[in-house]
Amino acid sequence: MIAGNREHELEAADVSTTPRPHADEAHATTVAGDGIVIRGAVGDDLSGVLSVGHRTWLATYEPIAGPEYVAMGLAKWWTSDVVTDSIRKGRTLVAVEGDDVVGVATFGPQDDAFVLWKLYVLPGHHGHGIGSRLMDAVVDRALESEQSRITLSYLEGNQQAARFYARRGFVETHRETPGSGLPESVWMVRELDGGDRA
Repeated sequence: MIAGNREHELEAADVSTTPRPHADEAHATTVAGDGIVIRGAVGDDLSGVLSVGHRTWLATYEPIAGPEYVAMGLAKWWTSDVVTDSIRKGRTLVAVEGDDVVGVATFGPQDDAFVLWKLYVLPGHHGHGIGSRLMDAVVDRALESEQSRITLSYLEGNQQAARFYARRGFVETHRETPGSGLPESVWMVRELDGGDRA
């Protein structure tokens, strides 16, 4: 019960020192008729972002790669420090329903690439277009920063992710084998132009 073991981290997360996003991030807010708001994450979203990470990783990756992989990923990519840094840099978007974070997207540079590092929606909110709206917002950010492509990876066996990204124009470029019997990382790219949307 990995998520339960880390519940204290979610409850004890100190977000008081996390600054609000810059004023120019206000334009990223979009509201759909269903009340879901897509916007840049702020410090007060930290516990909600961590909760989405812990809940989705357990549901998504434990059946594919096992509990050890989930524990490693949560300890590496879903800590208060890592998420706070991404929020401070303006690289995390959230989907919010009322006061609850129900989806997360994190992006940023790696070498000369614009990488979508995380895109997760709580299982109970799948099928409502939230992932697509988060993807649209990520595409907008890439275009605003004059990027010509977005790259990402997913873990082999995550068929839901494979279908989602393929429907949004991503094509496989290569695979990385992590060893230790873990599934491959499937890398994909989507070329962008000025009028592109997910």
